[in-house]
Amino acid sequence: MSCEQTRLILHAYFDSEFDAVRAAEFEGHLQDCAECMAALETQKLLRDAIHRSGLYERAPVSLRRAVRSQFLAGRESITTARFSSWRWLSAAAAVAIVAVAAWFVMPVLRGPSQELTLASEIVDAHLRSLQAGHLTDVASTDQHTVKPWFDGKVDFAPPVRNFSDQGFPLLGGRLDVLGGRTVAALVYGRRKHYVSVFVQPTNEKDLAPKSGSLRGYAWSHWRKSSMDYWIVSDTSPADLEALRQLLAQ
Repeated sequence: MSCEQTRLILHAYFDSEFDAVRAAEFEGHLQDCAECMAALETQKLLRDAIHRSGLYERAPVSLRRAVRSQFLAGRESITTARFSSWRWLSAAAAVAIVAVAAWFVMPVLRGPSQELTLASEIVDAHLRSLQAGHLTDVASTDQHTVKPWFDGKVDFAPPVRNFSDQGFPLLGGRLDVLGGRTVAALVYGRRKHYVSVFVQPTNEKDLAPKSGSLRGYAWSHWRKSSMDYWIVSDTSPADLEALRQLLAQ
């Protein structure tokens, strides 16, 4: 099993999706490859950080006291009217507790954890491309050569442009796999740095740019006109933002 194959199926192993034979083969590779073991440890650290992020939020003291008070009042009640009132208040308290929990939990579940997981996968894909012979499947500065190359290889037409005049020459393109799906990856140059631009179609609404850094690599993510974009490089965040603005035009 090669390092490239290991990185592609790392998330599946981490989620315990392998049978015993496949898992043993994967673990055998990890014993001989410090780089792949480090990638797995990064995923474990990410999971632990999510677990420590405090998804459980205790209900406010006042709310807990109100629920307990109504419970005691309900036990002492002997009339149908008071019993009905207790049931209503219990239901209201339950709804309030769920609302409070949702208020604190949902932003964590839908926000940083998912973004960090995707960013880690994007950085891994970019690192794979930097291995000898993996940067491009089609090497050309001509957008009319690179764009047609994707025909029949992906089920969409990626937007391909050359920004040589702005300091970001198109170097080519390749196929990559993100989240189990084949995506188009465009490669741009910036001085002595390489920038990977991952593009795939999406049904989700437009998303304002989100940026960050991971393991020394800057990344940016946005959605526009039914396309999902990720860019990553070890160039400066300012350079990456300049390219993002060109791509978003």
